[in-house]
Amino acid sequence: MNAYRNRLAILLEEAVPGFTSTDGFAFKNVFGAIGGVLHGTIVISSGRFGIALRLPPQELAGLFMLQEVEQLRYFPTGHIKKEYAVLRESILNDQERFKFLLNASMEYVAPGKRGARED
Repeated sequence: MNAYRNRLAILLEEAVPGFTSTDGFAFKNVFGAIGGVLHGTIVISSGRFGIALRLPPQELAGLFMLQEVEQLRYFPTGHIKKEYAVLRESILNDQERFKFLLNASMEYVAPGKRGARED
């Protein structure tokens, strides 16, 4: 579990220094993974599947069309989490793109509250 949390913390901190100390953000255990929770809603998770981000429908549609993401299942035979996409390493390694998607996620789950934007 600590490896999943550490990977998520490093990824978020590299994208936006200080982000994990954002008011309303916490790490929680979720179905054998670690979730990044903003104001009570899981926005990002890390597990054996990789890194998954909760995104608005328009962002998901574009990513799935380009085949840049996979659908999230916490368990191999579990149901698909329809609002989440497992991001490929190429997206995770592109800080600007990841930050854009992170901002889209934050705005989607907590409209008008502080997301990954630098104030």
